Order: sequence, then structure tokens, then C-alpha cells
Amino acid sequence: MKKIYLLNTKILLLCLVLLCTTASSCKKWLELKPEDGLIDQEYWQTKEQLKAAVMGCYASLLKGSSMPLAKYLFIWGELRGDQVTTGSDTGGDEDISSLNNLKRDELYMLRTELSSTNQLVNWEAVYKTINYCNDVIQNGPKVLESDKTLTETQFKAYLSEAYALRGLMYFYLLRNFKEVPLKLNVTESDTDIEQLPKSKEEDIYKQIIADVKYAADNALETYGTMASDRGRITKYTAYTILADAYLWMEDYQNCIDACDKVIASKRYQLFPIGTQQEDWYNSVFYNGNSVEGIFEFQFDKQVSNPFWDMFGSASKEFKAVDAIAEGDLFGVDVLDPNNRDIRGNNTSMSEATSAIVKYTGDRTSSTSFSHWFVYRYSDVLLMKAEALVWLNPGDETNNATAIDIVNNLRMVRNALPALNSGTVEIPLPTASTSEISRFVFNERAREFAFEGKRWYDILRNAKRNNYENEQLLLNIVAAKAIPSKQQTVINKYKDHRSHYLPIYFNELQTNKALVQNPFYQ
Repeated sequence: MKKIYLLNTKILLLCLVLLCTTASSCKKWLELKPEDGLIDQEYWQTKEQLKAAVMGCYASLLKGSSMPLAKYLFIWGELRGDQVTTGSDTGGDEDISSLNNLKRDELYMLRTELSSTNQLVNWEAVYKTINYCNDVIQNGPKVLESDKTLTETQFKAYLSEAYALRGLMYFYLLRNFKEVPLKLNVTESDTDIEQLPKSKEEDIYKQIIADVKYAADNALETYGTMASDRGRITKYTAYTILADAYLWMEDYQNCIDACDKVIASKRYQLFPIGTQQEDWYNSVFYNGNSVEGIFEFQFDKQVSNPFWDMFGSASKEFKAVDAIAEGDLFGVDVLDPNNRDIRGNNTSMSEATSAIVKYTGDRTSSTSFSHWFVYRYSDVLLMKAEALVWLNPGDETNNATAIDIVNNLRMVRNALPALNSGTVEIPLPTASTSEISRFVFNERAREFAFEGKRWYDILRNAKRNNYENEQLLLNIVAAKAIPSKQQTVINKYKDHRSHYLPIYFNELQTNKALVQNPFYQ
């Protein structure tokens, strides 16, 4: 695999910032003698060094490779869906040769014209974080031997953070590539680089569950502050990741059980009915680390996010599709324009410009440090609702509970019954499984608009029960296709292998054990 793993000086400096809360802690850090690369073997001596290495794992989430990791996660989760378009897309088959390489690649992904040379399929940023986690997991035990003030419980808690982050990163890879190299040991230098083949989907999934279960068993419940609890892995972050992974693999009872662990903790809650839109937006998205947050990438003044260039600048690299701006998602109240879903206009996007404002608000390029939201409490609630619908299809008690979960969320968000294209029908518990499932699916579209989840929701619902609901996906990709290529796109997506990304060409060149994903061979 590529030399994607070497820890750079900037990451180490960020760890320095995080650790230097006192003069003594700064002094200890300066004594570590970090090198330009992964930390030297003589580093692993004290619990302070172990904590610094764990903080390096989190620091890597804010960076990436050629692009920030958060930007990859947005693109992978949204461009193949039906809520986002690019600023350069006109909806026609025009000549795009004047666009730069990045904008062309974005347009190709939007139009499902993917190839292995598309820079957006580069997984380097994800494996970089995986390698930082591998470093902690592999070398962390040395600290337990050398620092007698580090307890077994503390040690396992630190390792839990690395295990959970590694599991989360492999979960992103699983959903986007299906089969990837499963690298579980650290690459510390060029001589450590291995030629690894892809592992099977089921083996990757087993590793994800094992990693995140370790965190669920051993992570702390709280670090004592809201910011730390939302920015670091806790026991309940781990249960949330587990719920998502179980739902993806159609293990509904385990999904429900994991959701119930988070719910029963009472550490998270929805804002109450009647919360003003501005108050909700500022707390959850503009400032972050709210009672609704579970895990967020902690961008700040030291490390700003990529979202201003993506959404806030005049060029608008990405924007909402016209249908959303016209009221097809969040609805309209023709009698009272001020009565609106608090998730809609001026929270998720601007109806006037189609701009995505969830991450920008009134920020500028120099103050762009809104968080990236991996999980919010509403995700746990809606995952439980979806799992209940499919646990025992037709079970009216489960159906009623699922419908109640969605309805409660709709009430606190002031969801509107009338959409530009019709009305939101609330199903009865006696309705069909597919109808109630679609009710949950549609609410997820509103709740998590532009949060990098839409494509996964589409694919998960389509592939369930051996692609029983394939038509859901086909309808969505057909609707967004250029009219002259609509049938071609439909035929492509009937081949289920096309639902995953190609492996980037450079990975194939540097790792001869890799074989291109079948659809792109």
C-alpha cells in the first residue's frame, strides 16, 4: 500500500497544543523527542505519551491527505445520493473540459461516471487514521509495562478510543468499497509497507464489531466535559457505531440493543417542542457539542474545517438540489411562511440560493470551524425505529413504537405535513412493512440532510433482503441522471457491483496484491 501512514510534524504539534494545559505537561511533551514520522519505539514509556498518541488519532480526523477527511466523508455519503449537486452542474451534457480536475471528478461522481483515476475514490486519508490507531494498539501495551502509575482500567480506556476509531474507519471503507485490505499492524517506516490483498466483506465486518465491542466494554462513560464527551470516544459512542454496523448488516436485534444502551444512559436528549429554530441551530450546528451530539470532529480556531470553500464561498462547490430549495423535503406552509420545519430553510440550506448553510451560517473563511457530525442522538432513535420495523415484519407493536419514535422527532422539529410535491402520510401500525420503512427513510432524509449519510441510507434500504427494494435506488439514480443517459445509468445500477467505488489507480500500482473491484475491471 502507499506510504500513507507516516505521522507528520503538524499532527505532533497539534498534540502539543492539546497537551500543554500546564507548564509541566509542556515540559513532559518536549522531552518526548517526536520525530518526523511515526513515533520512535523509545517513545512508549509513560501514560502521558500514551495519551498524546491517542490525541494524535483524533488530530488525524481533522486533516487527511490531498483533501481533508471530512470532505471525503461528505462526498462519499452525498454525491451519489439525491440531495446534493455541484456548483458546476447544469443538468445537461455540456462540455466540461474547462473545469479543473477536482470539479470534473466531482461531476463524474455526481453523474455516476466513475473510474479508478477519479481522485475522490482515494482512501488514503482513512488509512492514515487507521495507522495512527494501529500504532496505539500495537505499541500502547509497552506503556503498561513501563509506567506503573498507569492502571489496567486506564490503559484499556485509552486503547478503546483507538479500537473504536479504527472500527469506524473500516466501517466507512466497508460501505464504500465493500472489500478492502484489512491492515491491523502499524506501518512505521517504508520497510514495513505490506502488499496486502483485499479481505472479504464478512471478515472486515467481524473486525469492525470486535474493535468497537472492545470500546463498548472498556471506554469511559464520560470525560467530565461536554466537549470531550462529543469529541472523544465514550462507551456510548461505541454503542452508536455498533448500532449502525448491525443495521447495515441486517442484525436488527443487536442494533436495537445497542440503541437502547445509548438511550438508557440518559446522556443525550432532543431539544424540547417549541425550541426556536435559531436557538436549535446555534446550539447543535453553529457551536456544536450540544446535548444532541454524540460524536463530532472538533474543528476549532487552530484547525479550521473545509466547509467554507465547499459551501460558503461564492462558487459554492456543493449546493442543495433545486427540489429541496423548492420545498420537496422540508415542506411549506402557504398560509404562514414563518411556520416551518426548524431543520429546513436557514438551518440545512437556503431556499433563496440553494446554499448548504448547516456548516457555515454567518461564518467567514477565517472563522470556519463548525464541526463534522458523525453521530447525533436522533440517529440512534431513527436507527432503532428502522430496526424495529424489520425485526419481525408485520409486528404491529414494533411498528407502533417505530412510528411513535418518528412522530416524536417530527413534533420537536415542527415538521410540516405539506410538501411541495404532496403530503407526509403518517402510517398506521397495520400498514405494510415497506410503507412504514419508507416513512422512517424519508424522515432520515430531513433529519440528516447534507451530513454524509444519504447514500448509505439509500443503499442500505435498497440492498436489504437481497435487494428486495432495488427499485428505490433505481428510481433515485434515474431521476438525477442526464435525460440522454438515463437508461444507461439504470442499466449500470442494476449491476449491484456498481454500488461500490473503484480502487484508486495509484493503490493498484503500489500494491500488487490488490485487485480492482469487479465492476471496474
